[in-house]
Amino acid sequence: MTELVLRSGSTASGCRDVVVDPKCAGWTYSGLTIASLTKDETLELTTDDHEYLVLPLEGSFTVQGDGFRADLAGRSTIWGEVTDYAFVPRHRTITVTAVSGGRVALPNALASEDLCPPTEVRVELRGAGNCSRQVVNYAVANPVHTSRLLACEVLTPGGNWSSYPPHKHDEESQVEHELEEIYYFEIRGDEHGPGMAFHGTYGTPDRPIHVAEMISNGDVALVPHGWHGPCAAAPGYDLYYLNVMAGPGAAEWKSVDDPHYGWIRQTWQDQDIDPRLPLAVDDSKE
Repeated sequence: MTELVLRSGSTASGCRDVVVDPKCAGWTYSGLTIASLTKDETLELTTDDHEYLVLPLEGSFTVQGDGFRADLAGRSTIWGEVTDYAFVPRHRTITVTAVSGGRVALPNALASEDLCPPTEVRVELRGAGNCSRQVVNYAVANPVHTSRLLACEVLTPGGNWSSYPPHKHDEESQVEHELEEIYYFEIRGDEHGPGMAFHGTYGTPDRPIHVAEMISNGDVALVPHGWHGPCAAAPGYDLYYLNVMAGPGAAEWKSVDDPHYGWIRQTWQDQDIDPRLPLAVDDSKE
């Protein structure tokens, strides 16, 4: 079986801190690269049959090539800000240049057509109580229309659970859409230590799978199928993850809850959202 938790640095290559492509993941559609660039350093990217987002994690970037240019203001940190981003379709060669040094995420998916969606962002607060979390939708649950690529960020205050109740999206039905999923994790450490979190994935009788792992900063989890969740942030340490999803059909996120745990949603009606949220603010809306 393909390794389902890739530890920080295990897929690094040059300026690329994370390289997850369909071949190493053992699947077909979803991919992710995270790159760290010094001031004025340039990363060249050929998209081939894939569509990409250029999503700053820290810093500002210029994206250009094949008659295309985007100046991304980016952000100083994932913990306090929502970023702008660029969409790059198939069969392009571009350069991504760091204006002052920083890190950039490149979610990607095998595409079946070329689309040029608007780069809109929608921020929402989900859950309640200790299941409260913030979701920043870059290419999911908003007007952005990609071929197959879905991408969002989730920020979870320390002590809270997200990706909960456990859910899955590994077959096609009226309520479920087949999607491969990547989780890229960061944890807000402090003077006491780097922090930690936990991630779980488990399967069905017909398709067994089991992951129950402590997560550290920079780790990646692969979800080829099965129920996944929770992602639990250890008390005292806020948790960030970037989700990248794609599947054989169009870009649509539909999932079903594990019926053993879906009842928890009904309890949220009588609880408040964690007052620590939002952790990140979309300054463009002010």
